[in-house]
Amino acid sequence: MSTQTPPPDATRDRILYSALRLFAEKGFQSTSVADIQREADVHAGSLYHFFPTKQHLLLAVLAAYRDGIVPMLLEPAWRGVEDPIARIFALLGAYRAALEASACTYGCPIGSLALELHEPDPPVRELLAVNFDGWVRHVEACLDAARDRLPPGLDRHQLAVFTLTTMEGAVMQARTHRSLHTFDASIASLHDYYQRLLATTDKGTTK
Repeated sequence: MSTQTPPPDATRDRILYSALRLFAEKGFQSTSVADIQREADVHAGSLYHFFPTKQHLLLAVLAAYRDGIVPMLLEPAWRGVEDPIARIFALLGAYRAALEASACTYGCPIGSLALELHEPDPPVRELLAVNFDGWVRHVEACLDAARDRLPPGLDRHQLAVFTLTTMEGAVMQARTHRSLHTFDASIASLHDYYQRLLATTDKGTTK
């Protein structure tokens, strides 16, 4: 076994992704610096070298989510799924899978942090907003790709925001009830709405 000191970036990443996991599991406020040190297996000096305060670490976690939405979330959810509308529901299915695997304790980390941090500092709030905007932008791109199948004049950005809102509310209720029932009911209703939009165009009733 090598006894060499890991390169600085490796230590920083270990701290960052340990914090990412803990914030998702326990929340920001309930995660102590000692928890992060223990999870990352680092000394306080190493942690504070890279992240002078817990707030700096939170900002780095939010930046990691912002930069990782495609490789961490979209690519796995969309692998093998070509239809743009099906991709939206595959993305929602990824959240369901995370809920199911965690017995409904894991949800959307950004949504959880946004609810927990009632009055976040402006840089934190801005990064939370950027993360939400990124999610909406990718869903809207799916809707744009399917524009010919959707009613003319449909506000696709608004529908993407509504889709995010439905997902976040469904996750919140699933975590509260420790049951997938409300999540499935919410997504089923959303799916029905999408199908009605598609059917309206197919029938030519808006032409």
